[in-house]
Amino acid sequence: QVQLVESGGGSVQSGGSLRLSCAASGYSFTSYVSYCTAWFRQTPGKDREGVAVIDKDGRTEYSESVRGRFTLSQDNAKNTLSLQMTSLNPEDTAVYYCAAQRFCNWDYRLRPVSYHYWGQGTQVTVSS
Repeated sequence: QVQLVESGGGSVQSGGSLRLSCAASGYSFTSYVSYCTAWFRQTPGKDREGVAVIDKDGRTEYSESVRGRFTLSQDNAKNTLSLQMTSLNPEDTAVYYCAAQRFCNWDYRLRPVSYHYWGQGTQVTVSS
């Protein structure tokens, strides 16, 4: 059974940094079964937004709003995916979710509907 547990959220001032982690169990990042693992975020009243995704070969994609500021890193030994967030601004305030898509379809890499497994989310608050 796939489980995803996020950690690392919190409050930071504009311009600051945070590092989120997603501990995955029930599948391996390097499994022969292709998974995508991604970060999404959501604020009240808005749709869930894809932030960053990585596949089993290490291929990554970032949304335009975070490209150049956020960086994914994957620890295959620990089966943990981290999201390093820098130059944070108030528009980055959201609940951040880790998600996994079995049989990764790269064409739908940042679409929430394509993901089968979700963590419980972690709050990130950026104050001005």
